[in-house]
Amino acid sequence: MTTGQAASAPSVRDQVSDVEWQLRVDLAALYRLVAMHGWDDFLFTHLSARIPGPEHHFLLNPLGMTFEEVTASSLVKVDLEGNKVMDTPYAINSAGFTIHSAVHAAREDVCCVMHLHTVDGVAVSAQEEGLMPITQHAMQCGELAYHDYEGVALDLGERERIVRDLGSRQFMLLRNHGTLTVGPTICSAWMAMYYLERACSMQIRALAGGATVNRPPQGAAQKAAEQSRPLFDGTADPLAWPALLRKLDRLDGSYRN
Repeated sequence: MTTGQAASAPSVRDQVSDVEWQLRVDLAALYRLVAMHGWDDFLFTHLSARIPGPEHHFLLNPLGMTFEEVTASSLVKVDLEGNKVMDTPYAINSAGFTIHSAVHAAREDVCCVMHLHTVDGVAVSAQEEGLMPITQHAMQCGELAYHDYEGVALDLGERERIVRDLGSRQFMLLRNHGTLTVGPTICSAWMAMYYLERACSMQIRALAGGATVNRPPQGAAQKAAEQSRPLFDGTADPLAWPALLRKLDRLDGSYRN
């Protein structure tokens, strides 16, 4: 493409609705937040957001960009068959498509899906008991789903088993693989992942200490989960999300481009 052609090409902002553009800005911010917390795994994890409408189009990261490089304009819009529905020079992560398309096709209540390969998240996913209710953060996550490892998620046939295992829940451990959260908003998926990842890190440290782990009294975990629902259902968004965006903007606001 020549310089003149590049200058005359319509911007992504000009080609999408206001709703989609805001979703792109928020999802790009989510990628930057994951990078800021050190939760990215080079190029190989993924976050997505479904664009409202009957088409079930959703946004994924451009393969080849690190998370701190992702912008609103660079996100790739695809359909449930993996076809790009807007011109872009970028490809998508095939394993990411398998996991995210499964959830977006089955869960109308879900806007955002996050999947990570953090050190502590993968470590807990490899432990036989999974996430143990030994910290407040773990108990606040409520009931977790578990999905057994089937290899790198390139087989589209795995989608039905991911959906079956996730059910209507918001938190999942992919055995021997990593963490997954979903939410009705981008912020709610972030809040869920933040608590799940913190719970995993706390468990690894508690077990590494070598002391006998204290188990909470019966009923405490269920109570903590019920008390914490507003953290993960979108209720906390008006407080949490603007604060997170302000922090990003102080560091680097280029995700908005």
